[in-house]
Amino acid sequence: MNKIVEELKKVKVFYIATIEDDQPRVRPFGSVTDIDGDAYICSGNFKDFYKQVKANSNVELCGMYDNTSWLRVSAKLEENNDIEIQRKILSDPTGPKGLYEPGDGKFVTFKLTNVHAFRYSFFSDKEEIK
Repeated sequence: MNKIVEELKKVKVFYIATIEDDQPRVRPFGSVTDIDGDAYICSGNFKDFYKQVKANSNVELCGMYDNTSWLRVSAKLEENNDIEIQRKILSDPTGPKGLYEPGDGKFVTFKLTNVHAFRYSFFSDKEEIK
């Protein structure tokens, strides 16, 4: 399994930051899927998140493992709306079943590219996740 996906599943809820004009925007996510060794997330094309990513595909993700360590990921999002990708995301236990259907015209999927991930702790040096 993709190590980034594995770590994001461990934190369960992670937050994704985007930019809208000059204002950061942050929202919770829980769906992440490994597809052929790549990390994918999803959203709806009617959401502000989608508009922000289309304007600037650079994002940061962050989630807490416990009270002493957290995960930070910087990446670019690359839209890929292949129907098979959508099916795989919806079949993942974290997928947004019931909200979307493959090819429904609303469901969009993004591959994380140019990924840099680190686990941080109050008690030790940061650790790169590869």
